Amino acid sequence: MSGDIVNINQGSHHVGIIKNQYGGPAQPTSQELTEAVDQLAQLLAGLRGQVAPGTARVIDDSLPVIVSGASAPQERHRALIAVATIAATVGALGAPTVEAANRLLGLLGAL
Repeated sequence: MSGDIVNINQGSHHVGIIKNQYGGPAQPTSQELTEAVDQLAQLLAGLRGQVAPGTARVIDDSLPVIVSGASAPQERHRALIAVATIAATVGALGAPTVEAANRLLGLLGAL
């Protein structure tokens, strides 16, 4: 369902709807977001082979949430934090992945 829903119960002199709507901060372009997601996915694929099997499973579980535009913002945020944390634990090798995750968090307005 979309659009306004108005319920008026009794009263008089109803003159309209006050719409105090704010669209939020500017959203990244679709292409910019797609490129950031693709870059992070590629980096995670490379990082996956450098971590323990249990940690690789966290990456495997997080990646579909990150790449899906249908994921809830909170789920996507948690997945990005998880992979950024993993990348940070592997030191210099994970630095590009941390940067890519932080870039994506910034594009999504989560930083």
